[in-house]
Amino acid sequence: MANTSHGSVNLHAVARGQMQEHGFLVDFPPPALREAAQAAEPDFARLPARDLTGWLWSSIDNDDSRDLDQIEFARREPGGTRLYVAIAQVDPFVHQGSALDEAAQHNTTSVYTGVQTFPMLPERLSTDLSSLLEGQKRLANVVELLLEDDGQVHESTVYPAIVINRAQLTYDAVARWLEARAGGSTTQPSDITPPPVREASVPGTGGGVTRRMTEKIRQAPALQEQLLLQEGAAQALCQRRHEAGALTLQAIEFRPSVSPEGAVDLAARPLNRATQLIEDLMIAANQAAVGYLLAHRFPTLRRVVRTPKRWDRIVELAAQHGDSLPAVPDAPRLEAFLKRQQSRDPDRFPDLSLTVIKLLGRGEYVINLPGQTAPGHFSLAVENYSHSTAPNRRYPDILTQRLLLAAGSQTPIPYEVTELQALAARCTEKEDDANKVERAVRKSIAAVALANRIGEDFPGFITGASDKGVWVRILHPPVEGKLQGKLPRLDVGDPVLVRLVETNPLRGYIDFELIKRT
Repeated sequence: MANTSHGSVNLHAVARGQMQEHGFLVDFPPPALREAAQAAEPDFARLPARDLTGWLWSSIDNDDSRDLDQIEFARREPGGTRLYVAIAQVDPFVHQGSALDEAAQHNTTSVYTGVQTFPMLPERLSTDLSSLLEGQKRLANVVELLLEDDGQVHESTVYPAIVINRAQLTYDAVARWLEARAGGSTTQPSDITPPPVREASVPGTGGGVTRRMTEKIRQAPALQEQLLLQEGAAQALCQRRHEAGALTLQAIEFRPSVSPEGAVDLAARPLNRATQLIEDLMIAANQAAVGYLLAHRFPTLRRVVRTPKRWDRIVELAAQHGDSLPAVPDAPRLEAFLKRQQSRDPDRFPDLSLTVIKLLGRGEYVINLPGQTAPGHFSLAVENYSHSTAPNRRYPDILTQRLLLAAGSQTPIPYEVTELQALAARCTEKEDDANKVERAVRKSIAAVALANRIGEDFPGFITGASDKGVWVRILHPPVEGKLQGKLPRLDVGDPVLVRLVETNPLRGYIDFELIKRT
């Protein structure tokens, strides 16, 4: 176990306490562990699946990730690119109604606290048998898309296949190689649904991983060709979505972590070209999954972000920046404002992005039946969108996988509509709870790191304002805390200068007082 004690505060115990407070299982029930221990690889020779093990599949993920959910391959064709995204088949190991399924259904998501990961599935599955690890033969669901050069998806389908990940790569290494090849140019992340970021690598080791992975790419011309094909396709997909009104948002993720030796890392982790690449391919794969189910007249579990309830505040922010937006929500007009602001003030654009993200509101899961109209995803500017590409760590993805498998094998829908609706509500609830746990533990980590900075002043901006209080995020490090004392009227996005007055690592409190608006 990591050395997570800091003075009188055991951060490991804080993380477990937060999990329990929000109703999560912190340990797998014995029946689930027994099922995981008995799980075995399938007899690949008997599987009714295509053998695609000879292709140059690759994965791009974090330095220390072992729960690999998807791998990619691309092939150039006249007038376009044929993309393949292979998604780990988890359902064969987690049977509907089993003890493993009940445990996964209870938590519905893996929780990444920065101190300890609480996986949705036992590691024997999520980081081994159902993980697309390099060199391992695995069963997957392949999403195949024919993409025209202008970013339009001409056709798509889904089918089972046997695959082998030939190159396990990392975001930092791929981004470094892509940027070096382009002479240092970079692209900007575009959306608010980035690939999952797990705990950071142990400080001091990430650079070595990146160097090794970058060298792996440099020594493999065929792999280089794959990465260029995939990025070209991703950029075409991204461009088409932005033309439809997808939002340019570049919030810097704050993922504090504690190393096994107990060192606290408060580094902010901006997205890069490789995270953008994977994000765009996953959005396309998720849309294709919905399209496949619609074609088979199956219900779909959608991921939606409804029309912003605080659009009026977004309009105010645009006016403060010398721009204007209409009185009714308009994604293309908001995107145009964001692009102009990114060009005008790139250094502060991440702060504006986070403010807009807060005002857009949370995502949720809903069930859509054939013939019904479903809410879309406002910030992605897409209507038919699911979560299907991370079944090792999200229960909605397992549900969609089961629907896809049933549709492909022409077997009955495995759930009643009322069951699916209840599960969608459960997944939304537990995702919100997971976010609360992760925020609370990160604040405990940050409170440890900031304990010796009481009395210092920090520039920041308001991230929340309600009857329950006012919250501020300082810029360096990007830590969020609560404003104390009598306050003037403040709203999300207001720039302020604050002073750190107290930290409580055990409770996860970081308290500031307002010095002035800025």
